[in-house]
Amino acid sequence: MNNELITSLIEEITRRALLETGVEVEASGRHVHLDRETVDALFGPGYELTHFRDLSQPGQYVCKERISIVGPKSVIHNVVILGPIRKKTQVEISATDGTALGIKAPVRESGDIAGTPGILLLSAKNSVQLTEGLIVAKRHIHMTPEDAAKQQVTQSEIVQVKINGDRPLIFDDVVVRISPDFATYMHIDYDEANACGFKKGIRGQIIKKTKAK
Repeated sequence: MNNELITSLIEEITRRALLETGVEVEASGRHVHLDRETVDALFGPGYELTHFRDLSQPGQYVCKERISIVGPKSVIHNVVILGPIRKKTQVEISATDGTALGIKAPVRESGDIAGTPGILLLSAKNSVQLTEGLIVAKRHIHMTPEDAAKQQVTQSEIVQVKINGDRPLIFDDVVVRISPDFATYMHIDYDEANACGFKKGIRGQIIKKTKAK
């Protein structure tokens, strides 16, 4: 058996193993989650956001409406709004976006916005100055309980994920979130996607940082 054939067989075995045990990776662009008060202020009292297309996570969707986010140095236009309405407004950007805006946003898990910077939101009708809510989302995996059991991971466990893309690397400090309401996907931002040579459908291999009990 020649070396080329051996290499091809190893690559095929690795690919199939990833399909069985890995998680699909999605790149998440900058976006905002709005609460009722902020929707009313930006678009008018009682305004209902318009469903545009579904996302991979059940019940989550892209809205037709767009807004701008305004920092000390620049403005980023055409920022996506994700539905449904949440309890608190949150703006998720990449570190590169933060540099362009002139604001250093901390890396946080979704919903953990206490003490984070604010930012100005701008619609065609109005503006809202947030006092907090700007974050760089901590890389994470949404996972069903069934998939979590297969992968032997637990809620809030921190793992590594090996990405075998055009620029292979291992992401550290990845938090696992488990819920029957989730679909199993890993989410990274576009800075991270560019770093690993992201392509749609790429998968990652979970590496546990501690041995399963």
